[in-house]
Amino acid sequence: MELRKIDDYRWEVVKTGQMRVPGIIYAGDSMIESIKQEEAVKQVANVATLPGIIKASLAMPDIHWGYGFPIGGVAAFDWENGVISPGGVGYDINCGVRLAGTSLTEKDVKNKLEDIVNSLYQNIPSGVGSTGNIKLAYSEEKKVLKEGSKWALRHGMAYESDIEHTEDYGCMSNADPDTLSDKALERGLKQLGTLGSGNHFLEIGLVDKIYDSDVARVFGLFEGQVTVMLHSGSRGLGYQVCDDFLAHMAKNIKKIGFEIPDRQLACAMIQSSEGMRYFNAMACAANYAWANRQILMHKAREVLMHVLQIGPRDLGMNLVYDVCHNIAKKETHVVDGKKRVLCVHRKGATRAFPAGHESVCEKYRAVGQPVLVPGDMGRASYVLVGTENAMKDTFGSTCHGAGRVLSRTAALKKSKGRSIARELEDKGIFVRWTGRSTLGEEMPEAYKNISEVVNVVHGAGIARKVAKLKPMAVLKG
Repeated sequence: MELRKIDDYRWEVVKTGQMRVPGIIYAGDSMIESIKQEEAVKQVANVATLPGIIKASLAMPDIHWGYGFPIGGVAAFDWENGVISPGGVGYDINCGVRLAGTSLTEKDVKNKLEDIVNSLYQNIPSGVGSTGNIKLAYSEEKKVLKEGSKWALRHGMAYESDIEHTEDYGCMSNADPDTLSDKALERGLKQLGTLGSGNHFLEIGLVDKIYDSDVARVFGLFEGQVTVMLHSGSRGLGYQVCDDFLAHMAKNIKKIGFEIPDRQLACAMIQSSEGMRYFNAMACAANYAWANRQILMHKAREVLMHVLQIGPRDLGMNLVYDVCHNIAKKETHVVDGKKRVLCVHRKGATRAFPAGHESVCEKYRAVGQPVLVPGDMGRASYVLVGTENAMKDTFGSTCHGAGRVLSRTAALKKSKGRSIARELEDKGIFVRWTGRSTLGEEMPEAYKNISEVVNVVHGAGIARKVAKLKPMAVLKG
C-alpha cells in the first residue's frame, strides 16, 4: 500500500482499487517503518472498502494486526446505510480499563507491596478459563447482561459514583439476552469476577508525573498517589458472541450484496435483522464486561483494606473512570458541517470525548473525558483527556495502549532463559501470574514504548497528557 505523509503525526493510506475512502494512520517517524511491515496497513485499506464508511479508515499509533480490522482501528459507518462487523469490535467485547485513585501515598504501601500482590493473586481468579465464586443461575445471568455495572451496585459491590464514572454509566440499554446462544450463556455462568489471561492485569501503581495540574485535580490525581488499574473484558461469553456471529455472517457472505476483500471482514448491514441482532448481543457482552470490572475493583478494594488494616475512609479508593476498547457505538457526530448518526467501531481504541460533550459525566464535563492508556508491566501507563480535535478528526477516538511489536511466539523465544519476574523485581515491581507462559508472552519488550505512542496522540491533539503512572505490583493472567 502507498503511504503518504500528511504531517508529523499522520500518514495517508492512499485510496486505490475498491477503497471508498482513504486510510489514515497516526504514527511518528520513528515507528512508521515497522508499521509499514505490518499486515495491519493492508487491513486499514480493506476496512475502507466497506459500505457506508465515513471520511476515512483510521488507525492509532498502537496499530498491529488483528482479526479483520487492525487492532488500533477506528471506523464509522452511516447508521442507516452502513455495516456492522464483529471483526471491527473483536473477540473480547468491551475489553477495557478502569483506574481508581486512593488516599494512599507510596510510604503507606511500600513495605506491603509483596503482601498486597500475593493477596490479590489469592483472591482474584485469573488465567485461561478461570472461574470465580459468583455462580449465576441463567435468570440472574440475564439480569447482568441487561443491567451491567448496575447489577453490581444492586448487590453491594459498587458505589453510586462508580456508575457515574463509567462510560455509558456501565450499561448499553439495547442489550437483548435472547440474541445469545446457549453456549455463550453457559460460558458466562461462572466467569463473573475473574480477570482472564493474556494482556489482562490488575496493577497497583503510583502517579509519577502530572502534566496538567488543573485537569488532574478534577480527576482526583496527585503526584505520589497510589492507584489501582485493571484491564479485563467479557471473558468467554464475549468470545462466544463474536464467534457465533462471525460464523453465521461468514456462512452467508454471498447474500450481503457486495464483495469484501477478506472473509474476516464478515459483516451485515446495521439495519438488517442480523445486524441488529449482533448489535444487541454485543451490548449484552459489553454489559457483562462492565459488571465484571466493577466486581474486580470491589475485590481489590477489599484486599487493600485487609492487607493494610484500614477502613474505606482511610483507603479513599474512588473510581476515576472506566473506558472500553472493543465496541461499536451508536453516536452522533458532525460530518462536513452536518450532524449524522453513525455506528463507530473502536477496536483497540478508546473514546476521547471533549469538554462540554453530553456523554461526559457531570464531574468531568468542564474538562473532558478521562482517557486511560495502559503500557506494559515494566514501564508506564498514562491518563489523558479527550479533545475537540478528536471529535473533528477521529470521531472522538484515540489510542488504547502500547500495542504489540512481538507476537506471543516471538516474545517467548526472546524471553527464553530469562527470569522476567526477577528482572521486574529488580526494578521494584512485584508480579504474580497464572499461565505458564504468561510472563514471557507479556514481557515489556513485546510492546511498543508507551511514551512514544502517547506522544503521537498528544502531538496530534486527539488526546492530551494529564498524568503518568508507574507500576509497583502487578497481577497477570
